[in-house]
Amino acid sequence: MSLQNWQEHKRPFAAIAGAPILWLALFFIVPMAIVWAYSFGENSGAADIVISGTLHNYKRAIEALYLSIFFKSLAVAALVTLICLIVGFPVAMAITFASDKWRPWLLLGVMLPFWTNLLIRTYALMTVLGGNGYANKALGALWGSASWLRTLVGLQPLEVWTPVQLLYNNFAVVLGLVYVHLPFMVLPLYSALDRLDRSLIEASLDLGAGHLRTLSRIVMPLAAPGIFAGIMITLIPALGAYLTPDLMGGTDSQMIANVIERQFKRANDWPFGAALSFMLIYAMFALVALQSLRGRRKPAQVH
Repeated sequence: MSLQNWQEHKRPFAAIAGAPILWLALFFIVPMAIVWAYSFGENSGAADIVISGTLHNYKRAIEALYLSIFFKSLAVAALVTLICLIVGFPVAMAITFASDKWRPWLLLGVMLPFWTNLLIRTYALMTVLGGNGYANKALGALWGSASWLRTLVGLQPLEVWTPVQLLYNNFAVVLGLVYVHLPFMVLPLYSALDRLDRSLIEASLDLGAGHLRTLSRIVMPLAAPGIFAGIMITLIPALGAYLTPDLMGGTDSQMIANVIERQFKRANDWPFGAALSFMLIYAMFALVALQSLRGRRKPAQVH
């Protein structure tokens, strides 16, 4: 039975799709609908939520304070996505053009972080970046070597090394998010690059285009679907990231997901937390819609 003639065999397809649809409805659509309804409610005196149809929570969510946090989160997510693209594209290219012997091992290295819990990976990175971590120890050793060399040539030695604050700031949040989301960028890029017609690349080089021009005029246009897929897969989770900013960020490094968490757990203001959550979901839907509209356009042409 072919998947194309499902209209002629509705019962088998209904039997196959019934269980996943039921699971999706019970454990995703229904809970999300409840939270969405909460966003139009308000807390009552009895610690219950009354669904009154009010828009007060959404009006509060678009106040300057929360909009600034949201746009800061969007800027951080965009920066993380850009860094992942810049770093991930050469990595994906290296995996694509690696020999058959090394390609599985390189792919394993990219996917290996998925085998470890995110919390453990975050704490491991915090251990590296801490005041007494390996990063500061390496910088201190370099500083000490430079001071010794200055003394050796008769110059004034450097001052005593002071550990650099690498944690609990915006730098730590961006680095942590890049560390977490880089595989999400590499894998779609590799999938797109692996399907390229390499004869086009060879023809471009044979005609004297050069490596950089071949990369910009041949490889990147053909890999555009993978690039945009990697951008979406990286940008959306980074925008809603909670754990990394919570553990590695300071008081000025919190993102919109941390504000939502505080509304549910500390402030006990579920209606407002629900409104903030769906403001974030609406933004993500808008990003997905833009990607969908772009996908309907004419595919990229090789120049």
